[in-house]
Amino acid sequence: MATLSEKPGERFRLPDWHINRQLLSSNAERQRDASHIIRQEARILRNDTNNQTIWDERDNQTRLSEHIESVDRWKEILDKSLSDMDAEIDNLTQTKEVAERALQGKNLPLDVTIECLTLRESRRDIDVVKDSVEEELHKEVEVIDTAKQALQQRVREAFEQLCLLQEARQQLNCDHRSKMEALEIDRTCLSLSVNSPNISLKVNPTRIPNGCCTIQQWDEYSHYNKDRAEAEAKSSTDLREAIALTITETNNELEAQRVATEFAFRKWMRELEKALNELRWQEKNTLEEIADLEEDIRQLEEDLHIKMRNLKLAHTRLETRTCRPSMELCRDQVQYGLTDEVHQLEATIAALKQKLAQTQATLDALYKHLSRIQSDIACKSNSLMLDTKCMDIRRKLTVPAEKYVPEVDTFNRTTNRTLSPLKSRQLELA
Repeated sequence: MATLSEKPGERFRLPDWHINRQLLSSNAERQRDASHIIRQEARILRNDTNNQTIWDERDNQTRLSEHIESVDRWKEILDKSLSDMDAEIDNLTQTKEVAERALQGKNLPLDVTIECLTLRESRRDIDVVKDSVEEELHKEVEVIDTAKQALQQRVREAFEQLCLLQEARQQLNCDHRSKMEALEIDRTCLSLSVNSPNISLKVNPTRIPNGCCTIQQWDEYSHYNKDRAEAEAKSSTDLREAIALTITETNNELEAQRVATEFAFRKWMRELEKALNELRWQEKNTLEEIADLEEDIRQLEEDLHIKMRNLKLAHTRLETRTCRPSMELCRDQVQYGLTDEVHQLEATIAALKQKLAQTQATLDALYKHLSRIQSDIACKSNSLMLDTKCMDIRRKLTVPAEKYVPEVDTFNRTTNRTLSPLKSRQLELA
């Protein structure tokens, strides 16, 4: 008889089956109720956050617009301040250039006077005297220096004020550029929307950047730059008036001193010309004596040269005869004669050298005395040339620069002539 086999495993009871079905139904209803509540809360949250986001974005749009207007208003104020500052810088620069030209106008008389003093410092020996010309030149330097110091002080003040104006303008310009960049950035931010392609999440965007300031500090900074620029412009205007006054006060002080100085020059140059005539006559006579003495020295040197050749001949003959062979090497009359000749020539050469030395010493003494004469002539000629050059240089004070042509060679202070052998010899010994 066949047997019905049962599936192995646990068997549930029928009540359990009903309970399980009821639990699934009740749990499904509870989960749906909870889901409904969550959905309602999510809708409320979406509505609230959407409204908040919309209003926050609109408020910030308004804040951006207001800040852009504030920055743009300050930009316009800084534009005007920069324009005023540029105009004042141009005015002060022109006034400073006028003062520099006035100062340069004093440079020519001062340069001429100092050049005259410097040239006269090249005087030598006894000609270095503290004469009336030097006194008048020093007075002229004092008059010019006083005017130059006043003008130089004004130019220095103008330069310093220009630096302050440039510094204030630089600060204004920096503030202006910052506001231009800020306007560009804020306008870019104002143009962005949720649909813009270049928006993205950033790392820690709510951080406070380094160097951040308050809105009060921002406003005070621009006020300070504007007020400082106005103060510097006021100081610049006052300085321009002072410079104009100083230029007017220093323009008319040099003509009388120039006349007195040139009168002293002409008087002293006449004295120098008188002294030169006497010295040149003495130089002429001394040069004639030197020429005669040098001719005698040349004859002594020629005789000495001939005697030296004779001595060499005797020496050579004596030395050659020492090579005679054997008994031929005898002390014959030739030997005695050559020996006597050598002694005689040596004595003669010694006497000639002694006389040549005496003659040379006399020539050196004449040259030394000639050197003193020529040195004094050179001093007087140099002094006269220097004063002539000074008078020529001082023509710059009365002749326009474009018409001035030097009458004296500035670089060649001596006459262009070839030195004679006698002068070359004298210069070597000197």
